[in-house]
Amino acid sequence: MKSALLVSLFAGASAFQAGLPMKSLVSSSTSLKAFESEIGSQPPLGFWDPLGLLDDADQERFDRLRYVEIKHGRIAMLACLGDITTRYGVHLSGDIDKSGTAFSSIPNGWGAIKALPTEGLLQIVAFIGFLELFVMKDSANGAEPGDFPGDFRNGSLDFGWDTFTAEEQAQKRGIELNNGRAAMMGILAIMVHEQLNNNPYVINSLLGYPGNP
Repeated sequence: MKSALLVSLFAGASAFQAGLPMKSLVSSSTSLKAFESEIGSQPPLGFWDPLGLLDDADQERFDRLRYVEIKHGRIAMLACLGDITTRYGVHLSGDIDKSGTAFSSIPNGWGAIKALPTEGLLQIVAFIGFLELFVMKDSANGAEPGDFPGDFRNGSLDFGWDTFTAEEQAQKRGIELNNGRAAMMGILAIMVHEQLNNNPYVINSLLGYPGNP
């Protein structure tokens, strides 16, 4: 039954593709080939754009999507690390508000949203907004635009990036991109499974460990 559904989907997609004007198909194909050598287009999928977001796109459009992808990947990596850290039992010391609510008393996962004081939640949103508008930009603080989408050094944070060769820089950018992609899928899976059966770390259950510490 599943095989039949897949065949039907591919057949339907082919039908719509066949109905497109030849000029449109050639233009789209040429546009896509322009990005096949970009960082992130690698085995086993190669260049993969199932939603057609880059159909007839120019370099500016590609750079914008890459910028968004890198930013979401970085946020997702922080989210995964934060979730793992707090479930392991590591919390900030002290209290989160003046009424004596300890950081360690805040539950993990989705439960933290409801347990956080309103003022604390607003402070988090305001801080993220400040970073988004004034700090995490590729040309903040009067610095020249970065060398690539997601380059937030801004003339101050370098960590030896300029000491790497072009090949090493490309490798590290590819690693970050792939880790970010994996983290986006990972944190989404954690959130979904916690809502489904309160067991976000399914692999723990399979290995005989507590699924939701």
